Amino acid sequence: MNNQLTELDQKSLKDSVVGIWSLVSYEVSDIDDNRTYPMGEDATGFIMYHPEGYMSAQMMSARRPKYASGALHTGTQDEMAAAAEGYLAYAGPYEVDEANYIVTHHMSVSMNPTWLDDTQPRYVNLDGDILEITSPPIIVDGKEQNTKLIWKRVK
Repeated sequence: MNNQLTELDQKSLKDSVVGIWSLVSYEVSDIDDNRTYPMGEDATGFIMYHPEGYMSAQMMSARRPKYASGALHTGTQDEMAAAAEGYLAYAGPYEVDEANYIVTHHMSVSMNPTWLDDTQPRYVNLDGDILEITSPPIIVDGKEQNTKLIWKRVK
């Protein structure tokens, strides 16, 4: 990855990422360049970076069905499982490694309990109003996978 920050001539990386960003794309690819879209190609969401050092990320599948009851907390077990499967959310402090173009998210709250109190680095590539965030590669079923999220600044 290029890791160029065209705005860095005037701003730090932290100052450049502060704001609200809308999800453009969430994809996972493997070493053979096979791509999947865990929440569908039309996933939607926001990531917000506050200047005081806190962030929040919310993403969801655009096709999550509503609960038949119409109520907030009283879906069937299957409805609630489908809703949770199609949603990703976490928030907490973040820190910036200016030299290596890394933003590290500290998950103080998370919809997925596996991520509670977890810390995850994100590699950043910023070009104008487009923010590309990639996670370090992980091994799944013996193959390396890379996650890439593309965000557009909300004006």
